[in-house]
Amino acid sequence: MSKTRIRVGMVGGGGTAFMGTVHRIALRFDDRYELVAGALGSNPDKSRADAATLGIAPDRAYGSWQEMMEKEAARADRMDAVIVVTPNFLHFPVAEAALKAGFHVICEKPMTTTLDEARALAALVEMSGKGFFLTHTYTGYPMIRQAREMVAAGEIGTLRRVEAEYLQDWLAEPVEKTGAEGAVWRTDPAKAGAGAIGDIGTHAYNLAAFITGEEPTHLLAELSSFVSGRKVDDDAMILLRYGSGAKGAILASQVLTGNGNNLSLRVYGDKGGLEWWQERPEELWFTRLGAPRQLLRRNGAGSTAAAIDGSRVPAAHPEGYLEAFANIYRDAADAMDNPALTVPVPSVVDGVRGLAFISACLASSGQGASWVPIEN
Repeated sequence: MSKTRIRVGMVGGGGTAFMGTVHRIALRFDDRYELVAGALGSNPDKSRADAATLGIAPDRAYGSWQEMMEKEAARADRMDAVIVVTPNFLHFPVAEAALKAGFHVICEKPMTTTLDEARALAALVEMSGKGFFLTHTYTGYPMIRQAREMVAAGEIGTLRRVEAEYLQDWLAEPVEKTGAEGAVWRTDPAKAGAGAIGDIGTHAYNLAAFITGEEPTHLLAELSSFVSGRKVDDDAMILLRYGSGAKGAILASQVLTGNGNNLSLRVYGDKGGLEWWQERPEELWFTRLGAPRQLLRRNGAGSTAAAIDGSRVPAAHPEGYLEAFANIYRDAADAMDNPALTVPVPSVVDGVRGLAFISACLASSGQGASWVPIEN
């Protein structure tokens, strides 16, 4: 545990913004952080008012993120890290400014809106020596970490196929036209960069790589905009090829009626298979070739070290999304305290891979759903 709390400032996430609230809950779980500064929105007066409701001192409630970077950098008790929970198009300039000012960065995904920006940010992280942590939340689930350990230990043998699905229905109608919170900027290509593939497809892509330890080399994508007039994709079907010979598939859609937050993953090798659903996150199904299907539960019999480390309460006491998010923050704090420590939190490298995935999807779909390389 840290001897002192890590002082953080937040950019974006004010008012009723869902992700801002989630980040603030997660950083409080283990008492490792102190929220000392904020530039919580684009309206200066509202940004300062929102900061006041969170107990941020008036002299550290800023009207803009530029003001926050400048004034915090000059303080003797300056913040240690910046949390970026803005719309996608601001991720790069805010993270860039934070790193140049000497702050660690905890950033929402996708890391940037373009692959060139992602590569530039990766170079800056390397030069700065600061930590960069990408909040792909689902990597914080204990049973996802268990699946990763089991694959690495050879429990499924040689990878043959990975299938990831992330299905929602909240954009099944043009709710952006009604001003629905979160929908307006997510359906604006200038602010989001991409639609479903960036918002949820990158989660599926990241999870597949996190668990298997393999990155695909080529993909074929068919992107659709089912809602009339929408300028970004809201549905995607993607095939993957791996250098090892394994195959993969990703389905990502935000227009499939009846789906809330239906994220699932299936990984198959020549000796066994694993299955996991985010809506039942404490369960991991494991099948050895020729043996009955086996249900593994969080913190139960057969738990691996990573799953035990990621569990916060005894088995059968439900854990979920917020605890997984808190694991990301806890591990990031460990890494900030000890830069030599390796933690299972997505990094700037994973951020570049996510943008390479988005870029390849756009290129493939634009070429009539043809196979293209994924160029990190």
